[in-house]
Amino acid sequence: MSLKFVEAAAGHVPTGLLIRHILEGAVATAAEQEIVYRDRFRYTYAAMAERVHRLASALSALGVGEGTTVAVMDWDSHRYLEAYFAVPMMGAVLQTVNVRLSRAQLVHCLASTGATHLIFHADFATLVADILPDLPELTCHVLIDENGAVGMDGVAGEYEVLLAAASPPFAFVDFDENAVATTFHTTGTTGLPKAVAFSHRQIVLHALALATTMGWQPVGQGLRRDDVYMPLTPMFHVHAWGLPLVATMACIKQVYPGRYEPALIIDLKVREGVSFSHCVPTVLRMILDAADTVGMATLAPWAMLVGGSALPEALQNAATRSGITTFAGYGMSETGPVVAIARSAGENSAELRRAGRLVPLVAATTVDAEMMPQPRDGISVGELVLRAPWLTACYPGDSSSSDDLWRGGWLHTQDIATITSNGTVEIRDRLKDVIKSGGEWISSVQLEDLMLRHPLVKEAAVIGVPDPHWGERPIAFIVIDELAQAAEAIDSLGSLLAEHAATGQMPRFAVPARFECIDCLPKTSVGKIDKRELRNRTS
Repeated sequence: MSLKFVEAAAGHVPTGLLIRHILEGAVATAAEQEIVYRDRFRYTYAAMAERVHRLASALSALGVGEGTTVAVMDWDSHRYLEAYFAVPMMGAVLQTVNVRLSRAQLVHCLASTGATHLIFHADFATLVADILPDLPELTCHVLIDENGAVGMDGVAGEYEVLLAAASPPFAFVDFDENAVATTFHTTGTTGLPKAVAFSHRQIVLHALALATTMGWQPVGQGLRRDDVYMPLTPMFHVHAWGLPLVATMACIKQVYPGRYEPALIIDLKVREGVSFSHCVPTVLRMILDAADTVGMATLAPWAMLVGGSALPEALQNAATRSGITTFAGYGMSETGPVVAIARSAGENSAELRRAGRLVPLVAATTVDAEMMPQPRDGISVGELVLRAPWLTACYPGDSSSSDDLWRGGWLHTQDIATITSNGTVEIRDRLKDVIKSGGEWISSVQLEDLMLRHPLVKEAAVIGVPDPHWGERPIAFIVIDELAQAAEAIDSLGSLLAEHAATGQMPRFAVPARFECIDCLPKTSVGKIDKRELRNRTS
């Protein structure tokens, strides 16, 4: 049987899914909506669109064309938002560079993409000067110099000066929606970071699915047109979870905080009326501590999507006391990133801590080691595997890892999870973090959540260490305010977990073999707890 296709008139012009159409639609319906950068810059969507054209003109004059990779090293800013649009709209590739990586990792990331142009903030001038000798292809550099105090040889110009000299409009043209729009590198894995890439089609579909989901959320758990949006996830990290594009699509007022300074974030929230943000748990903890420092009794209303790692119950409760409604989301660099968001029609805080309901167009199942699907009963566990139209197709230049990623025709998340009959996903642990003791699995996530309920514990992490009898045994690292209370905290934690084991809330063999009190937990470049570093300390 042959397939049939929709007929088209002779004058019909097919429209692809291009990032350009998000911006054009927003300007057509909300030209006077505001975008704010710290306390330094304020302009409208219409003015932003003009600057996008100017940036494209300036980059074109510097040799950027279709397929050129343009790297950006900046804090969360209106300039980054302009690059989100201008570079892909030219048919070029935007590389969002994780500025917190090591020197060797940065050189690897920029060399692997063949980046030839770099836009960088003056805060990174010393770092850029250091890595450029190892990057001969990276020949054109644009400096962002907010304070006019940095001079640097070899730059093609300063960002604002180049934009002022460039002329709008730029003649953006249509092209294949499957053209690569962005690239960046995953973090937190062994070895060097792996590159991922996303097309215009993938990014637009992700934005549409995410916007739909956020609109379906209960009141106070989503993003709507009367909200004020401020990202607290770095814009170099998986498109800031795709939400700057969603906010633009929805014509929402946007506030960009630049470098994260807790007192300034609180000030921007109050002054600009911010009502929606997203962050990892460590950033949320930073905000709550800052609010306590300045004596801010309430931050309501403020909805906070929390991802990157599990949302602990104790942190959720602390946020609630400060007037912040938290709800979890789930995704990873390879998924663009959001594939699930939690929601609850009532006061079910536990439901809001789960990875959540699958967003539209996402298929998910859990499988055993032989790729056999597990029951969707909320109890049976397996590795979470996914399909969706926007998942990265491969790790460019790494065929072996790509084959592992898509083994059996599903994207492997390496997360142990359960799925309920209504499609709610609950992450139990990372495959690499789950502890196998005496033939049984111990969830580090569950242990950490229990420990964080202790009033003295600010941060907690559990890892498995080799044991000659049991295979592995868990050990726990904790951070408390007063080190003088370390012995008290450790003794009472042991008693607390033993009590949970005695009442059947956790298995007895899951009680950690020992506790260690440390000044701070090591973090990855995106603010997650670095368990690999903790393992290195115990080896």
